[in-house]
Amino acid sequence: MTPDLRRTGTRTRTRVALPGVALLVAALVGGCGRADGASTAAATGATTTTTAAGAASAAAADAAFAELEQRFGARLGVYAVDTGSGREVVHRTDERFAFASTIKSLAAGALLRKASDADLDKVVPYRQEDVLAWAPITSQHVATGMKLRDLASASIQYSDNTAANLVFAELGGPAAVQQSLRDLGDSTTSVDRTEPTLNEATPGDTRDTSTPRVLAADLRRYVLGDVLPEGRRGLLTDWLVGNTTGGPYIRAGVPADWRIGDKTGNAGYGTRNDVAVAWPSGGRAPIVIVVLTDRGKADATSDDALIAQATKTVVSALG
Repeated sequence: MTPDLRRTGTRTRTRVALPGVALLVAALVGGCGRADGASTAAATGATTTTTAAGAASAAAADAAFAELEQRFGARLGVYAVDTGSGREVVHRTDERFAFASTIKSLAAGALLRKASDADLDKVVPYRQEDVLAWAPITSQHVATGMKLRDLASASIQYSDNTAANLVFAELGGPAAVQQSLRDLGDSTTSVDRTEPTLNEATPGDTRDTSTPRVLAADLRRYVLGDVLPEGRRGLLTDWLVGNTTGGPYIRAGVPADWRIGDKTGNAGYGTRNDVAVAWPSGGRAPIVIVVLTDRGKADATSDDALIAQATKTVVSALG
């Protein structure tokens, strides 16, 4: 079992760097992640070159993230990568956080990888007793059921928990969702429960957790890589871009003319997350951004502004 890196009580140094080719390919195109706190560069033997300007940018980002943690009374995990230059922004990037509903984006990716067109168009029946408290879309279609593709869409765009559980069931349950990530090279993410219990987020419990670096690698492979054929990548991208729950988070931290596809997540202990692919204006390469936060107290509330402010720091650091 990998060590539990949740809530270590120490602050992870932020880095803005230009990775070597091996780091970029192995860590982000290959989708491999590490949960033991060691850098991917060390694991692959890749070197990292940091310019003087990059070092100054890293120092500024480090100070900004530390100030945000203090101001919001939160633990903050960040991983962002400019897929054009390979430059990264990281903070507590290999610590574990509860992923909450962000997992719905990866489950949808797994579904699009596995299901045929006929599978996606089949109607999935369900009962009123299957409908959870947060089910804004599935609650309207109990009598008729919903197409599998529409369940996947609802799970992302409205974070519908019933829809997510039905997608999980179609894949074979949490263990099958986890295996789909193992197939990507992700040996870190632990998928153990369905909605709503996956949102417990109890400190020290590694169930239903991952790290910022690994979630970013998985999302990148599904949205920007070759794991899915072009049409399926486009469908997943459309679902993420059409998300209705992300307004106050990463979307609020990037320039208004950027295109964003994201999936949010909320859980116990003040957990609030967002994972996204951002397409800057002007034809610049996409940026993958993951921001995970928690507060370590059962009755803690979260604050939308923390993720938006962390994202602004990322954008500034990447230039």
